[in-house]
Amino acid sequence: MSRIGRKTITIPSGVDVKLENTHITVKGPKGTLSRELHKDMKIVIEGTDLNVERPSDNKLHRSLHGTTRSIINNMVSGVTAGFVKNLDLVGVGYRANKTGDKLVLNVGYSHPVEILPENGIEFEVPTNTKIIVKGIDKELVGATAAKIRAVREPEPYKGKGIKYEGERILRKEGKAGKKK
Repeated sequence: MSRIGRKTITIPSGVDVKLENTHITVKGPKGTLSRELHKDMKIVIEGTDLNVERPSDNKLHRSLHGTTRSIINNMVSGVTAGFVKNLDLVGVGYRANKTGDKLVLNVGYSHPVEILPENGIEFEVPTNTKIIVKGIDKELVGATAAKIRAVREPEPYKGKGIKYEGERILRKEGKAGKKK
């Protein structure tokens, strides 16, 4: 039995969960998320508790059990608290600013790179070397942060680039000089 899949999801007050066949909609104070789940997974709502059950012990159902529970739990926590990813810019002259909704990055290219937020994503730039990506959909927040990081990934020699906050960059030693 999946340890994650067995856990009960407690639905907080102010959050409304609607289930229609395989389509789940979670509505909360921060917004609404909806998703199509696998047809074999059975979702049971009892008052403020939600459980995910699997029909059999075959490999597909075992793999979907914990995944389905995690997806629903992320939807519930997303509409109540939201998700945040922090990014740092490391390098001389590397900076970010926000003009309107879009994020403008100056990271060593001959031109500034502009990134438009998708629906449900919000950018914040508290300092010109920090970027905060906020949203209610965990998957979309992570994908947007990865897209920003991919503009200039950290390089291993000087550590310059865009990295996640707290990410350790494995450093390499530079080219060795000639020995006489």
